[in-house]
Amino acid sequence: MYRNTYFRLVLFLLIPIVCLSQSDEDYTALSVPIDLKKNSNAVVRYDNQTVEINDFNDMTVFTKRIVTVYNKYGDRHINAVEFYDENTNIKSMEIKIFSEYGDQIKRVKKNDFTDQSAVSGGTLYSDNRVKYFEYKPIDYPYTIEYTSEVRYKSTAFVPQWRPIGGFYLGVQFSEYKIVNNTEIDVRKKLNTRGFEIEEPTDGHYQIRNAQGIKFETYSPPLSEITPLLKVAMTNFSMEGVSGINNNWQDFGKWMHDRLLTGTDELPQEVIDEVKALTNGIDDKVERAKIVYNYLQEKTRYISVQVGIGGWKPIDAMEVDRLGYGDCKGLSNYTKALLEVVDVPSYYTVVYGGDDIKSIDSSFSVTEGNHVILCVPTDEENIFLECTSQSNPFGFTAGFTDDRDVLLVKPDGGEIVHTKVYNAEDSVQNTTASVILDETGSFSADVTISSTGYQYNMHEGIQNETSRDQQLHYKDYWSHINNLSIDDIQINNDKDAIIFNEQLKLSTENYASKSGPRLILQPNIFNRVTNIPQRYSNRKLDFKIDRAFKDTDEFVISFPESLKIEAMGEGETLDTKFGSYSYKLEKLDDQKIKYTRTYILKKGNYSKSDYKDFRDFMKSIVKFDKTKIVLVKTN
Repeated sequence: MYRNTYFRLVLFLLIPIVCLSQSDEDYTALSVPIDLKKNSNAVVRYDNQTVEINDFNDMTVFTKRIVTVYNKYGDRHINAVEFYDENTNIKSMEIKIFSEYGDQIKRVKKNDFTDQSAVSGGTLYSDNRVKYFEYKPIDYPYTIEYTSEVRYKSTAFVPQWRPIGGFYLGVQFSEYKIVNNTEIDVRKKLNTRGFEIEEPTDGHYQIRNAQGIKFETYSPPLSEITPLLKVAMTNFSMEGVSGINNNWQDFGKWMHDRLLTGTDELPQEVIDEVKALTNGIDDKVERAKIVYNYLQEKTRYISVQVGIGGWKPIDAMEVDRLGYGDCKGLSNYTKALLEVVDVPSYYTVVYGGDDIKSIDSSFSVTEGNHVILCVPTDEENIFLECTSQSNPFGFTAGFTDDRDVLLVKPDGGEIVHTKVYNAEDSVQNTTASVILDETGSFSADVTISSTGYQYNMHEGIQNETSRDQQLHYKDYWSHINNLSIDDIQINNDKDAIIFNEQLKLSTENYASKSGPRLILQPNIFNRVTNIPQRYSNRKLDFKIDRAFKDTDEFVISFPESLKIEAMGEGETLDTKFGSYSYKLEKLDDQKIKYTRTYILKKGNYSKSDYKDFRDFMKSIVKFDKTKIVLVKTN
């Protein structure tokens, strides 16, 4: 065995190392350039994706991918997966797996791939499926070669090119080719994001020797900092429904005419019921609120991934009969209900999620993962989340806020921006009345009221069990030992969109003892405890997605047997990232008041600003631990 290993090593040293600018089929892990191994859990040795367009409804995608994987975190970059439905034919799929030294140790053919539904168990029914292979290696590193050929009748979803598919992934060579065998115009938009992209010919793109990108705290999503090529056919087919896509107006017009028209009929009894509910209400917004409440009480969300590419909503009549639907069906159903009471609204395509992601306003392509509804008014556009049974009317914070979306109008598509929740819109106000005894224990009445994005962070706790609510607050105040939650009262004011929490609580020995003294941290109920990670040489710019404001006021009473021995007045910070201040006041001999205001601004910031941002957060953590000293009077 030792002799064989020695022979391989000598042979490797005699072989010149070549860059895989083409598929040289070098499966030896040892030949990966050292620079590409740095910060990499895996390295893409070679990646070729060729898109062959044969007609407006005929597209074939050829893939060949060679990846060397170094540890368990790199396994996911095998990316041996294909999605399909009745309009997609996987003609071939194959994986070959090689050892560190390039010996083939396994071959997986198409029929050996796992085949299952492509959607979660929360989906009622779907015609989308996926074939994939999940390899469980014995040793690292190993190398895989994945090849596939897939033919599509639907051409609305031309594959994008994202050559850097994750953090900690090196790319030795990747290329994307468009072979257009038609007279159809194929539009392209390339964003290099500072990377060197080669374009040997029209429709042919290459990237070489891209080192792995290390994740850094507060860094933007990878999709915003790595190269992206978007491709769209001007004449396309989505599961047999043809369309024209020169711009968003065209695409929106196609959606309205071919996907929505004819889906809005309602039973007559529903029409009569909704009209009766809104009878005598002149204000359109008030009528819309009544309809939205009607929707929430009558329906529930369940995923239904069928129809034209999963993009066509089921009929409003069917949603009404079943009492459930997906985001498309429920939004379309709500739109139909609003039409009954003469309130215009627009079906709206959006990227939903905690991360803020916009529809690309400058390039029309099949985008989005969610549908909401827009109710236009003279003052603003009101957006409705039709899948929620608890959302306040017009509330979008945390999932569809602050992003470009596509309105689908009868005369075509239009890009608009959803509501931005500024710091003054997203306020958490915490007040407390605290009674401290001479042992350092206390009891307190605490009130927390939250609006905007902070409402979104708190709403939902009212639906938890008593036990889970107790666990929630003990985790929220994890710095308070021996905490006892004696009473919880929650009021979700959906009209004002204010979430109110009132608690009675107590604890023993909160203040630490030092002889006759008690050392007390007056910021009991709203502390920042985490300091962002330090980087000696940060590589990436950073981003704060959402703004918020915290205001706190705690009045602390203590017995006559204690008096104030030492207490500061407060501190103030004012930076480009936000501001912070706290103040300590003596109200009388047995009572002090602690007030605090913390504002964080949203924004995109340079990596050179990160140290200042970290210093700002570090100071807040320090000031939130401010102490006062009480001493016994006898």
